[in-house]
Amino acid sequence: MFVRVVRFTDVSPERAQELIARIEESDGPPPGVPAVRLQMLLDADQGTAVVLQFFETAEDLAVGDQAFGSMDRAQTPGTRASVDRCELRLDVSAAG
Repeated sequence: MFVRVVRFTDVSPERAQELIARIEESDGPPPGVPAVRLQMLLDADQGTAVVLQFFETAEDLAVGDQAFGSMDRAQTPGTRASVDRCELRLDVSAAG
């Protein structure tokens, strides 16, 4: 599993909620983006967000990275501060 980790600044709670609503209303990722999971972490007090985009393969990550990287700022929660392209090496959940 591969994860594209994007950090945003200048994020307002209202803008984040607009984006969340648009995503929830969609039928999945944008056309041509092979993402299998999406998570958004929001720190409203600091005006920051971290978006995690999950992909099955490194090739899928590269395709998604190109598509998401070319998105207009109006389609993002704020100012893109950094992008990390990672391989998921550990995923542990508490037993419950």
